[in-house]
Amino acid sequence: MTNNKLRHHPADPRGLIYEAYQMKPLKEEEYRSIFLDWALGIPIEHEMVELIKQLLSCYQDEYPKHPMTFILREGLMTKSSISKRRRTRGRRKES
Repeated sequence: MTNNKLRHHPADPRGLIYEAYQMKPLKEEEYRSIFLDWALGIPIEHEMVELIKQLLSCYQDEYPKHPMTFILREGLMTKSSISKRRRTRGRRKES
């Protein structure tokens, strides 16, 4: 379900995950850095877990053993910590 015009999935608006799959092999830390950059660029109103599921459905069949596939799967396993971060990130103390 990729967007052929943009050559990446709508859950990846900047194409970071798409590019990670297209690059020559990188170190695991570099893939993690790409994932973090992607995650930080997702607007707060979007459900990160759902976006990760969409990306996995797009890439995991074609790239089952790719490091980014493993990192995306890890992202699903840590969904409670992602949700907690999302809830507290936008809160500010009022004086």
